[in-house]
Amino acid sequence: MNEASLKETVNSLKGIGDKTAKVFEKAGIVRIEDLLQYYPRNYDTFENVVNVSDLKSGNTVAVRCQISGNIYAKHIRNMSIITFDIVDITGKAKVTYFNQPYLRSTLKQGHFYIFRGLVTRKGNTFCFNQPKIYQPEDYFSLQGTMQPVYPLVKGLTNNMVVKAMQQALESAVYMKDPLPGYLITDNSLMDYRDAIRSIHFPKDKNTFDKARRRLAYNEFLFFILRLRLLKLTEEESVSGIVMKKSKLVDSFMNKLPYELTDAQKRVYKEIEADLTSSRVMNRLIQGDVGSGKTILAFLALLITVENGYQGALMAPTEVLARQHFEDISRMAEEYDLPFRPVLMIGSLKAKDKKLNRMGIEDGTYNVCIGTNALIQDSVNYKNLALVITDEQHRFGVRQRERFAEKGESTHVLAMSATPIPRTLAIILYGDLHVSVLDEKPASRLPIKNCVVGPDYRPTAYKFIEKQVAAGHQVYVICPMIEEGEMNDVENVTDYTEKLRKVLSPSITVDMLNGRMKASEKDELMEKFANKEIDVLVSTTVIEVGINVPNATVMMIENSDHFGLAQLHQLRGRVGRGKDKSYCIFLNTSESKEAAARLDILGKSNDGFKIAEEDLRQRGPGDMFGIRQSGDLFFSVGDIYADSDLIKKASVDADHILNDDPELSKPENESLHKVLLDINSNLTL
Repeated sequence: MNEASLKETVNSLKGIGDKTAKVFEKAGIVRIEDLLQYYPRNYDTFENVVNVSDLKSGNTVAVRCQISGNIYAKHIRNMSIITFDIVDITGKAKVTYFNQPYLRSTLKQGHFYIFRGLVTRKGNTFCFNQPKIYQPEDYFSLQGTMQPVYPLVKGLTNNMVVKAMQQALESAVYMKDPLPGYLITDNSLMDYRDAIRSIHFPKDKNTFDKARRRLAYNEFLFFILRLRLLKLTEEESVSGIVMKKSKLVDSFMNKLPYELTDAQKRVYKEIEADLTSSRVMNRLIQGDVGSGKTILAFLALLITVENGYQGALMAPTEVLARQHFEDISRMAEEYDLPFRPVLMIGSLKAKDKKLNRMGIEDGTYNVCIGTNALIQDSVNYKNLALVITDEQHRFGVRQRERFAEKGESTHVLAMSATPIPRTLAIILYGDLHVSVLDEKPASRLPIKNCVVGPDYRPTAYKFIEKQVAAGHQVYVICPMIEEGEMNDVENVTDYTEKLRKVLSPSITVDMLNGRMKASEKDELMEKFANKEIDVLVSTTVIEVGINVPNATVMMIENSDHFGLAQLHQLRGRVGRGKDKSYCIFLNTSESKEAAARLDILGKSNDGFKIAEEDLRQRGPGDMFGIRQSGDLFFSVGDIYADSDLIKKASVDADHILNDDPELSKPENESLHKVLLDINSNLTL
């Protein structure tokens, strides 16, 4: 192998033919270098074997036990169930398997096996459901290791990725380090090639931490350099679109059935000052869930259309785009506003898209609302003066740039409900002026929170039935999509079936997950919004993008596996209507630290306080489980756990650009090349 091997396609690897290569391509993996940068989303750490007497409910453990007594099999409806007892010298536990009838003939009574899985308790008996089975010698060879668990697409298994990765790592030796030597030395960073190797197959936790720190630093530095350079260019941008102050805004605000908060009034004045100045606006409104960002977007659009220009609002999902479109259409009619809105989303029929594009181009429509369909090459605007991105953390910097480039000297307003502490927001949104909405409307009822253990589940299910009977709807969040991705957490697929069995037959339960096509997700969200689904079981894909005032309960399974900031975002899906809303955090861990962290959520509904507390409590080594930042820019780095690293990368970026603004010095050549590559990538 040589340097050129990095550019070879993955079907040059043993065992990958053209058909398998197409499956890898669905995951964004075409070349060997793509594969090497396809990082694990989690690790399976094979812990030491424990005794039955040491079992605790809610923990994932391995026990070396003998099968005691008979192996029983029975059928319920279309499901086969196998149960048997296992024993060691310290005690006894019960094991259950569903739809695996072959185990009755392969497992032998009296033989020793290692059973590994999540422990639950029924009365005084400890139970394992679907534990993995190992021959003792096989398990002991894995004990103490960290095995990578990769994000998967349909047709791609973890084993396929592992085998391909083991071969691809032979090419890692030819990867060039993108950082100048002085940065590696100054920051005591691991060698890049070693970091790539160790992020996939770490020898131990310490090696993993060093590898992740190195790769996270790379991400932060390149991102911040990109923003700094962007800001240098934009600071020179003199606006060709200087608007006059609005005559309609004041009368519109007076007609609203509520008064804007002082924070909303302050931020509106900042937006108005930007739009009426001689500089191009680049502003971020950062406000907690329910702080009233959307009305400010509508006011900015009102100034724009009153001045004779077009404005556009881009949302991350079709459901959210449609909701914005319906809201602005209703307001235009109710308050006699000069909005002529149009909806541009991918699921529209080709004929409707064509008509909408024509209306946008000739100025028939002055408010364009949609998804990233708004930035397609085929969409041309007559006189676009303002672009707004809702839930900004779901869009990349380059996407925002491309949106702005649809007009000339276009004003940019971004909105985000992700509660990032201000010190980090200033770095991460370095090309934007940050406005903070730190006050909630008085009409917003606080959410009632409770943190409970697994024994509370039957009570929670009864409460869900009661809320549905009262005409309300419910979200249930699980960390994983299907069984086997992580051993100690609930998954959407099985949990949906479980709820269909335990809840009343009259209750409609459906599931949503991130592997679904965008059109399938939107269809399900639409059904939920239209009250066709009572209980929606979902992964964190629900975190952003739907407003259902009728949903009053959010129940989060295995909440100890999520970061506080993400839990707060999930909680924000309820409490949007006139009725009292509830959030149930199910804590399946017996650790005091997990209980203390979740207690913060139980006592506060303030996202920014929660983010600060999350930042204080967590450290860079605390990276197992579900990542905090969701889709917020980074693959490896985590804005909460790595706040110190972000600040360090920010200081380094300033030093580099102060010393070499054009990145033309030989030692910065590799940095310059990476940034050129980033410029051509729309998603960063």
